[in-house]
Amino acid sequence: MTQHDRLLIIDFGSQVTQLIARRLRELNVYCEIHPYQAVTDAFLADFAPRAVIFSGGPDSVMREGSPRPPRAVYDLGVPILGICYGQQVMMQDLGGRVEAGEHATAEFGRAYVEQAGEGDDFLFGWFLEGREQVWMSHGDHVAEIAPGFQVLGTSPGAPFAITADPARRFYAVQFHPEVHHTPNGRTLYENFVRLAGFTGDWTMGAYREEAIAKIRAQVGDAKVICGLSGGVDSSVAAVLIHEAIGDQLTCVFVDHGLLRQNEAQEVVSMFRDHYNIPLIHADESELFLGALEGVSDPEVKRKTIGKLFIDVFQKHAAEVGGAEFLAQGTLYPDVIESVSFSGGPSVTIKSHHNVGGLPEKMGLKLVEPLRELFKDEVRALGHELGLPASFIGRHPFPGPGLAIRCPGEITREKLEILRKADAVYIDQIRKHGLYDEIWQAFVAILPVRTVGVMGDGRTYDYACALRAVTSVDGMTADYYPFTHEFLGETATRIINEVKGINRVTYDITSKPPGTIEWE
Repeated sequence: MTQHDRLLIIDFGSQVTQLIARRLRELNVYCEIHPYQAVTDAFLADFAPRAVIFSGGPDSVMREGSPRPPRAVYDLGVPILGICYGQQVMMQDLGGRVEAGEHATAEFGRAYVEQAGEGDDFLFGWFLEGREQVWMSHGDHVAEIAPGFQVLGTSPGAPFAITADPARRFYAVQFHPEVHHTPNGRTLYENFVRLAGFTGDWTMGAYREEAIAKIRAQVGDAKVICGLSGGVDSSVAAVLIHEAIGDQLTCVFVDHGLLRQNEAQEVVSMFRDHYNIPLIHADESELFLGALEGVSDPEVKRKTIGKLFIDVFQKHAAEVGGAEFLAQGTLYPDVIESVSFSGGPSVTIKSHHNVGGLPEKMGLKLVEPLRELFKDEVRALGHELGLPASFIGRHPFPGPGLAIRCPGEITREKLEILRKADAVYIDQIRKHGLYDEIWQAFVAILPVRTVGVMGDGRTYDYACALRAVTSVDGMTADYYPFTHEFLGETATRIINEVKGINRVTYDITSKPPGTIEWE
């Protein structure tokens, strides 16, 4: 398997460390994030990075016991870029001085850095007329730079906003170039990886071939089962594994009766007809809907669906016989979040990313071919594998399905109304060319009936809420600003075409304070 040049990101606890990795992956550079306490001298020798980035963090370098990198990192002879807390660590470690923040020197939010010093440094030759917008978030600040460093940029709250020791190829900034509020931050990263000698060989074409070889080496002639949800992650994983081992793979698609209109048929057709992948279609809708009858508490809904899914998957997986591996669509953010900055366990990974308990319960080993990829890279790999663009670009869909878009008690009647309304809404979004601008869009049927008038008659039907948000990763989200014309046209279609709804609302809550889904 090809050994890519690797960049190491040492994480000091910043909330935006993942954005650093995303920016580098966009530049076709392979990088990994590791918490500072895991980066030992032995780790550095084994990882052998071509360059290192120190992330930001919430701590103060003046606090005794504050996070630090191993001293050996400075002796690797490779370029290092320190960001925010990472700059302060570098200065403190190498002989500079950091002071506690005061109101006059703290900076949070948009700021402007002005060019300082003579000449145009290679890494920071990205100023526009000597002044650049950046995003600051710091209380402490560098008061004295380390020997060998020079000042290349200043801001009102950070007199050493940009520093560099070109001889050792050490660079440090007080701002965050990874966030979109630093418009030219990408250029800084481009220059840094070029300076470090990266060739941009991290491509999905290369990854595909390497992953196939790795799967074959891991699995041998054993059988693999894959819990197929119909989502992008598990589908891309299944197609990749099938390309590697063919009929040794069997997918189990559990239809819980809470899918969108025609979704089960589309998934089954794609895998059986287009990819000829062995597939068990477990239609267990009666079991799930029966168990959910009368249930209105959202947590009980989730737990009921999760437990039944595991039971049903285990039952049908037994039909395969002799399977030694379970395939999952685990992504790199899941891997990062499974080890928190403090070294303890993080929050539990969501059920649609991890079939909880199954490997231990069934004595299976895991195959996770996407665990090095971000979501956008999974979509790129899906294109590389030939999955239909319409499927790869689909909006995220929750594991519990329509159950959490049906607040209150779930009934078959409400689910059917919801499916039809959702189909009309998505059709409208596609018709107006808005689908790819939106992160996620859906209809929620509300647990209330309202009075309406249709023709000369009185109606007493359900109200529904339309939801559409824009987001990068789902952690935060803003509602999509539809025009009133679009909303009016869509409401008219839903009321006219979907029997059972007579009132349409639009949810304009952002996340936070709300969540994307209603339950």
